[in-house]
Amino acid sequence: MTAVPCPQMILVAGPYRSGTGDDPAKLQANVRAMNETALTLFRAGHLAVTGEALALPLLETAGSTRTGDAVFQEIFHPVAERLLSRCDAVLRIGGPSEGADLMVAQARAQGKAVYTSLADVQAAHRSLV
Repeated sequence: MTAVPCPQMILVAGPYRSGTGDDPAKLQANVRAMNETALTLFRAGHLAVTGEALALPLLETAGSTRTGDAVFQEIFHPVAERLLSRCDAVLRIGGPSEGADLMVAQARAQGKAVYTSLADVQAAHRSLV
């Protein structure tokens, strides 16, 4: 039987606040773009995750009152950094983003794969028994 690639846990990193002026509709559009990418990766056999999926509920629970407040600073990027330590790779999407670029730099420093498009991510295959 031919060896097949193992599904990866991939952090989808893209803009969240960049270029939004913290407009809730624009923030949500950025989250949606990351979630749509994560869904595509999932359907290709990978486990795709976003820091936002974990951080945003924590921010609400911790009492954050606005994007960028002290609670946001305490939680938002640290969640993504901790999540990255568990991931195999990062897929960088979207436009300018200091946070997403930081995730890419940290992934490279940790020797993880960094992808810049969905086309770069090889679909995971399941072996047939």
